[in-house]
Amino acid sequence: MKNIFFSIIALATVAAITVSCNQSSNKNSDQQANDSTTISGTQNLPSSTQNDTDSTMASIDTTAKKIEQQEVKEVVQNFSIAPIVKDYLALKNALVSDNDKAAANAGKQLYTTLKNVDMKAIPANKHKQYMEIAEDAQENAEHIGDNAGKIAHQREHLASLSKDVSDLIALFGTTQKLYQDYCPMYNDGKGAVWISEAKAIKNPYYGSQMLTCGSVKKEF
Repeated sequence: MKNIFFSIIALATVAAITVSCNQSSNKNSDQQANDSTTISGTQNLPSSTQNDTDSTMASIDTTAKKIEQQEVKEVVQNFSIAPIVKDYLALKNALVSDNDKAAANAGKQLYTTLKNVDMKAIPANKHKQYMEIAEDAQENAEHIGDNAGKIAHQREHLASLSKDVSDLIALFGTTQKLYQDYCPMYNDGKGAVWISEAKAIKNPYYGSQMLTCGSVKKEF
């Protein structure tokens, strides 16, 4: 009887130990699975974050380039010779009035305006032509600016400068209504053109001496 009792106790103990071991084993397995999942998630996180960061930076870079390209495009599209024409007209009107000092000041201002033109704003396909015209225009403006008291010399350079301005208008156009006038008598009958903002003839080559000599040759 005692042997049977001890046998039952022994079997119960073995069963308890087996259950305990199985539970411990299951817990260890679950813990390992959780640890594996955590490690896997941790390993994947930096990669995912890095990909998101790279994607964001690439997007920002692309957007920045698009904005820069658009700004450049707008600058090129908005390039205008209006400031050059404005200074030229002031110079021309000074010579119409026989005012060599005002012509000199206007020549200096025109020279400065030409020097300060943003070359990046000029369309690439017109850059070379502009440079050729502007170089000559600067030289003429400089001569006029340096020769107050020598109005005949200033008028000689106006003839060349007027051709330069005509070429710039033909190259870039103008939003202002302008006229190309022509004096047939100037330069020993060889003639010369000038640009005017008004249709009425006011000759800058002869001033008050022959104010209305000339005619409208072209409208812009």
